[in-house]
Amino acid sequence: MMSGSDEAQYVTFSLGDEVFAVPVGVVREILDHEQAFRVPNGPDYLLGLRDVRGQGVPVMDLRLKLGLTKTVATPHTRVLVMDIPLDDRMLTLGMVADRVYEVTPFRRDQVEKAPDIGSRWRSDYIAGVVRRDQGFVVLIDLASLLSERDTTLLADASAAA
Repeated sequence: MMSGSDEAQYVTFSLGDEVFAVPVGVVREILDHEQAFRVPNGPDYLLGLRDVRGQGVPVMDLRLKLGLTKTVATPHTRVLVMDIPLDDRMLTLGMVADRVYEVTPFRRDQVEKAPDIGSRWRSDYIAGVVRRDQGFVVLIDLASLLSERDTTLLADASAAA
């Protein structure tokens, strides 16, 4: 999401010891974690619905979506409420993070291509990687992270609220 400029702003957050980032432009707000209203028969990564200023927003456990262990809420756990542009619509989604760090700029020349990991591990959601002194930051391509089935299910869950 580096529209014509040499740098773009990202929100960084962690899942365990790993640091990820999403473009600040898609983040509507960052909320404290609270239990979501469970949606029966939903996939395990769909924690449920949360009321966000009168709107039912589906909340996803990103750890489970990425094949990690389930989130264990701590006082640092947050929910990033995002408006994700898809091909033909906007999807509002809450995504649980272990900790949210900051809004930080990354220059275009800092962003490396996603590494070729092989075909057994899904990595198409990686928009790029940024090296920092403390390690790597993985930039998430939110539209690629969610399959068509995911977006339909999440939109249906939101509409049912």
